[in-house]
Amino acid sequence: MKKLAIVIGVMVSAVALSSCGVSNAFVLNQNMNSTQVQLSQKNYEVVGKAVGDSEVSYVLVFGGAKKRRLFENAYAEMVENANLTSGAKALTNIVTEEHIGGVPPFYYTRTVTVSANVIEFTR
Repeated sequence: MKKLAIVIGVMVSAVALSSCGVSNAFVLNQNMNSTQVQLSQKNYEVVGKAVGDSEVSYVLVFGGAKKRRLFENAYAEMVENANLTSGAKALTNIVTEEHIGGVPPFYYTRTVTVSANVIEFTR
């Protein structure tokens, strides 16, 4: 019985002290633009990649911004980093990634990263 208690204690300690995380990636068209672009011919070139991220920390399930606000902040930072003001540019292949790490519910962080390819139309 004592050995069983020790084994259970070691297993609980290993789970509690491990710093594991969970990640998700969403390859969805989350923007609400209704612009349609025909890419049937080579009238564009990929000029770069834009990335935006947002992070929040929680202690005992309290603190930080809501999940939706994290996505909005990351998307806004990505659009700002894309520098879409010069030339005929657009964002394609938008990927949203989410990572949760720490030791829930005591302390954990949620990081949201949004990335996309920036294309520029040549004709």
